[in-house]
Amino acid sequence: MAKSKSAYFCQSCGYESPKWLGQCPSCKQWNSFVEEVVEKASSRVPEWRSSASPVGASKRTNKAAIIHEIVYSEEQRLETLDREFNRVLGGGIVPGSLVLIGGEPGIGKSTLMLQLALGLPKVKTLYISGEESEQQIKMRAERLSQHSNANCFILTETSMQNIFKQIDQVEPNVVVIDSIQTLHTAQIESAPGSVSQVRECTAELLRFAKETNTPVFIVGHITKDGSIAGPKVLEHMVDTVLQFEGDRHHVYRILRAVKNRFGSSSELGIYEMQGSGLREVSNPSEIMLSQREEPVSGVAVAAMLEGIRPLMIEVQALVSNSAFGTPQRSSTGFDTKRLNMLLAVLEKRFGFRLSAQDVFLNIAGGLRVEDPAIDLAVIASLISSQQDIALPSTITFAGEVGLSGEIRAVNRIEQRIQEAEKLGFEQIFISKYNSKGLDVKKYQILVRPVATLEDIFRNLFG
Repeated sequence: MAKSKSAYFCQSCGYESPKWLGQCPSCKQWNSFVEEVVEKASSRVPEWRSSASPVGASKRTNKAAIIHEIVYSEEQRLETLDREFNRVLGGGIVPGSLVLIGGEPGIGKSTLMLQLALGLPKVKTLYISGEESEQQIKMRAERLSQHSNANCFILTETSMQNIFKQIDQVEPNVVVIDSIQTLHTAQIESAPGSVSQVRECTAELLRFAKETNTPVFIVGHITKDGSIAGPKVLEHMVDTVLQFEGDRHHVYRILRAVKNRFGSSSELGIYEMQGSGLREVSNPSEIMLSQREEPVSGVAVAAMLEGIRPLMIEVQALVSNSAFGTPQRSSTGFDTKRLNMLLAVLEKRFGFRLSAQDVFLNIAGGLRVEDPAIDLAVIASLISSQQDIALPSTITFAGEVGLSGEIRAVNRIEQRIQEAEKLGFEQIFISKYNSKGLDVKKYQILVRPVATLEDIFRNLFG
């Protein structure tokens, strides 16, 4: 029996200490250290190796190679039936990749992974669940009737040793783990979900994925602040980190690539949650825009970017007289501090008296927006609501507002203009600094460069 040692791990960030500490030196959390018994690394034998072949068999020694002599071939990606998922991964599933997917409870992570397992025709998949029974998974699969894969195997297990034995027997092409916090290995004497268990189980799955060239998908829990639960090294070990975002009270979900070694980390996919599962949203701009027969005051459309994907979203504002001494400032889907900054610019630079009025701002569709290019649409919706003047539904905006009231340039303006043109908008207001080198004559939409907010007020509100 190998000697074991005990160490103290921070349950927030995974920092290891030989003794208990009141405050973590890494993440500054208090009372987060828990003692865990771990075995020396030199005595460990990888469980998947011990279940697949005798220890010491087929050992390979890597040698240093000159970079010019390394032969590179394009990876043959495995494409799924989900085009949004393929886009986020960079074109499909890369063999031997380890993908981590995180999100809030009930957001649809298990549904997304089961759709992935069922939506790979002629590919043998193994869906491993440590949280649900086989009957529960079968019930969910019945709802996802549009996807069917005769080679999809279901395993309800939490022991890494038993999991690798089943992998040895089934020999799947794709493995899905739901979730990593429920797995445990006999090599570590601590509870499932602890820092050392999560780290060791992920390391075993990483070695298995790389040496067998089998893609592995791992579902991970998140903490109350939205980060992946467990040690931070977990995100460094995997090849791709995907974040599944959205509000459970809205039907739309966003799959965002936070880290991707095989593609862009700025891609995102948009889904609509239905009773039959997650449906791809190929053109989200048309869904985010309201279909109204008559224009309404306080509504403006912004040409924004989510990652590298252009979207047209609706910004709704309501400005009314305050019934109390302190006016309210409330925003949904938009940073409240930035809203206060824009209100200060309107009051200081242009004389709009908003200090005694309640201001409510909403981004339609349940999205949370961080693109500064929607500043211009926010300003337009605020003034439209205060003056009770409806903006034409054929106008859109793309520009960042500075503290002096100037309209600053934004990135990828051509993509924004093309998206607005595709959806039938007739005019788009942009910064005049974006118009330099831009051939506006090639667009059917009227591109109107403006320098300051005064130009916007003069053109739209007289």
